[in-house]
Amino acid sequence: MANQWQQTWDFEFTEEALAAEIAEAEAEAALAEDGPRAESVKYNRERNLVEVHLKNGAIFAFPPHLAQGLDTATPEQLDDVWLGGNGQSLHWESLDADFSLPALVQGMFGTRNWMAELGRKGGQNTSTAKRQAARENGKKGGRPKKANSSNP
Repeated sequence: MANQWQQTWDFEFTEEALAAEIAEAEAEAALAEDGPRAESVKYNRERNLVEVHLKNGAIFAFPPHLAQGLDTATPEQLDDVWLGGNGQSLHWESLDADFSLPALVQGMFGTRNWMAELGRKGGQNTSTAKRQAARENGKKGGRPKKANSSNP
């Protein structure tokens, strides 16, 4: 007696059937022209930037160290990038990294935890202006106290 959870499929998997399914999905995605679409992507070694050329003529670029999973990648691994989702996603097979183009354009380079860590690291950066402002605040007695909303 067959297991009640076993299921049989009444079709045969072929490369042609898979190619037809992919073509149909890409055609449906093309109809839903939501968000930016890329026509090409490449890693520019000289500038250390991932460059995305959009179909509207604009160019979007970002340094790989910002993106989760690309921060420790070699130039050879970064070169191995391709577009998916009808120009709406970037993929690095060797790094197992996938990014939505609309999310990247909005500045989302990874999970919430990844983005929080980027923010924390950014807050630790020092600059001449930041050091000078800290010195000026120190001369005034330090950082201003927060106003207490319960005491007018």
